[in-house]
Amino acid sequence: MLLGARCPVCGRPVSSACVPCWDAALPAPPGAAVPAAVAFVGVGRRLVLGLKYRNGRALARPLARRMAALVAEPGVELVTWAPTTRARIRRRGYDQAELIARALAAELGLPCKRMLRRLGRGGPQTGRSRAQRLGTDRAPRFVARRVWGNVRVLLVDDVVTTGATLRAAERALLRAGVAGVECIAAAATP
Repeated sequence: MLLGARCPVCGRPVSSACVPCWDAALPAPPGAAVPAAVAFVGVGRRLVLGLKYRNGRALARPLARRMAALVAEPGVELVTWAPTTRARIRRRGYDQAELIARALAAELGLPCKRMLRRLGRGGPQTGRSRAQRLGTDRAPRFVARRVWGNVRVLLVDDVVTTGATLRAAERALLRAGVAGVECIAAAATP
């Protein structure tokens, strides 16, 4: 245990999150916009927020293990993520979606590559209503690296509410020549 890490839910000294807290995290709701490891409520919400806002980088691996069981597309060849803004990366020191994507790629034995760049200043989706999240003027925008060949991509995000971020990222990947995209998230709102 390095630097006295504590579980973001119960505060016990652990390396990422304690087993009882992981067991208490509810599975994502069946009607979620995309498959997700946990529901973004209660314990699951605290685990994901620990990763995002409290430097809980060690939480990426247990989330990725749960996500790996949800990957439905056997032909996926590459893992990428919907990046956050540069300002947030500077402030936090990391992109939580990238951490999750890299851990998930390792679980699946696949390469992980940055394929997307976030454009503009669409601002955070946190705290926005459904209509605001789906509105074209405030939705995140992405541009993707050009892809040659028949590549199928697994696209990762940290939290999915309406799916607006993942849809925008998926459109960019398809415009860049990706043959297919499967989306997955660490957490989904009920």
